[in-house]
Amino acid sequence: MGYLVDFVLHIDSHLVNLVSTFGGTTYLILFAIIFIETGAVILPFLPGDSLLFAAAALAANPVYQLHIWLFVPLFLVAAIAGDSLNFYLGRRTGMALSGHSWFDRLLNRERLAQSEKFFQRHGPIAIFLGRFLPIIRTFVPFVAAGSQVAYSRFLKYNVSAAIAWVAICCGGGYFFGNIPVVKANFSAVVLGIIVISLLPALIGWVRMTLQSRREK
Repeated sequence: MGYLVDFVLHIDSHLVNLVSTFGGTTYLILFAIIFIETGAVILPFLPGDSLLFAAAALAANPVYQLHIWLFVPLFLVAAIAGDSLNFYLGRRTGMALSGHSWFDRLLNRERLAQSEKFFQRHGPIAIFLGRFLPIIRTFVPFVAAGSQVAYSRFLKYNVSAAIAWVAICCGGGYFFGNIPVVKANFSAVVLGIIVISLLPALIGWVRMTLQSRREK
């Protein structure tokens, strides 16, 4: 877990090492990380927003010979395909596996419950909103599938959310990631991205907690 925290906070340095070591294969590695972040329901802690921001910042720097117009479609496909796999798992196997103790240990039940409340509160638009919330976005497709949302309807929200997410994160990294003050404080910027993205979920949790206390 310590390595994961270090990877997220110093993601720019780790990506530079990846590029130096793997060259063009870096595209596939980052594709896999984004795909697995939502495709594998049990791995909600992988970096998402910060990885897109850092990758786009490197693409804007000619030294690394990375291309933003390769990153953008790869990240789009990874996000959409990952959510679709997650939806498929929720529709086909989620209910069947939910009674097994080993599956319960792998799946974070508390996070799943939070995602269920989030989906119940916002309805299908939660599919769009969830894409911008770390951890929550890993469980929303799973919950949507269990709520019997049609895949065609899920895909409509999923594709629009993925386009907006990639555009915002990659656009931010590409145009602002190499500003000297941002480069000098990249870890603080990444931490700020994480805090801002988690803020809506935190506010929602506080509201639900206060409402629950009032009802009691």
